[in-house]
Amino acid sequence: MRKIFHILAMIGLVLFTLAATVLVMGRSGMIGYQDPVSQKVAQAAEVIDTVFMGEHDATLMGDAAVAAMIASLGDRWSYYISAEDYAAYEAQMTNSYVGIGITIQTQMQENGLLVTDVTPGGPAEAAGIQAGDILTEVEGQSVVELGREQTVAQVRGEPGTEVNLTLLRGTERYDCAPVRQTVQDIVVESKLLADGIGYISIDNFDLNSAEQTIAAVDAQIEAGATALILDVRNNPGGMKDELVEILDYLLADGQPVFTSKSYTGQTVTDYTEDGHAVDLPMAVLVNAESYSAAEFFAAALQELEAARVVGEPTSGKGYFQITYPLSDGSAMAISSGEYFTPNGLSLANVGITPDETVSLSDEAAYQLYLGGLAETDDVQLQAAIAWLEHGK
Repeated sequence: MRKIFHILAMIGLVLFTLAATVLVMGRSGMIGYQDPVSQKVAQAAEVIDTVFMGEHDATLMGDAAVAAMIASLGDRWSYYISAEDYAAYEAQMTNSYVGIGITIQTQMQENGLLVTDVTPGGPAEAAGIQAGDILTEVEGQSVVELGREQTVAQVRGEPGTEVNLTLLRGTERYDCAPVRQTVQDIVVESKLLADGIGYISIDNFDLNSAEQTIAAVDAQIEAGATALILDVRNNPGGMKDELVEILDYLLADGQPVFTSKSYTGQTVTDYTEDGHAVDLPMAVLVNAESYSAAEFFAAALQELEAARVVGEPTSGKGYFQITYPLSDGSAMAISSGEYFTPNGLSLANVGITPDETVSLSDEAAYQLYLGGLAETDDVQLQAAIAWLEHGK
């Protein structure tokens, strides 16, 4: 479902055997079979191994073969994950990582990367790093030369190890060596706007997002919020259970919020049942980068008349993927079922249409992505505020 439902199943795939046998480890055990596809792939691999005059990388060849199989499906939601990337992929699903607990701006500055947030209680805070500092060097290497992606990779590493950093605070340069540890991502942020409206931004619906969202809702209500804005723009989706838990907390009991239909034909509908509901006017912000769980979140609140949806039509990701780990540590995520709204509608390749369509300029959309769009320049946010103040 930053941005896909991932239901882990144990699968091992062995290609390139002389007997051209593919072994799949499923929930029920080992299944062996031969088919024309596996035979063809194994024959091609054997020919290359036997007669190719140059050197070749079997890992790259296997990656390319599986990636090509998935590409041939013509499904933009199914994809291949290399062994190199799979560990980071799994960590992303847990909303945690091994690092130092800082968020750095996407856009490179002249002398480095701006630290926009420091995780409370994390290694960076303990080392004295503050939001507003500029990260200039990692292990003696220039951040400008490394680029953002390599900088992040260098800062992360094994738990319990130090990383040597150089930063700027104003004109003062300083060095520190925070100790890497597992850090829980903060994926929900909230604040009380000047007009008494609680604003809650949800980055994704992966692990712990429901706990953080519920805490943010409670905090805004305790602060005196008379209405809520729930922002799922640029939200890539996440886990069904997290989504359902949030909707369950917001809505009255006994309402259908979500239906899933797997490739086996099994259909399951989730209902609200926790005995809690939020009795405040609500608006939801969406855009074309709202995917999957984010879309179904907005759709449920819209169809059940609990919130007004403001923004742009969403992406239309109505299928869910099952992630199958493969024998070499890689994996493939394959579309294996479909989700439906409370009214039984599929969003696949359609998305949802907002109650009020408001578009950002390209520059404003880019600033929103970077996290630097001012409230006064955010016409989608302002439209939601205006409706909550005057139109509800």
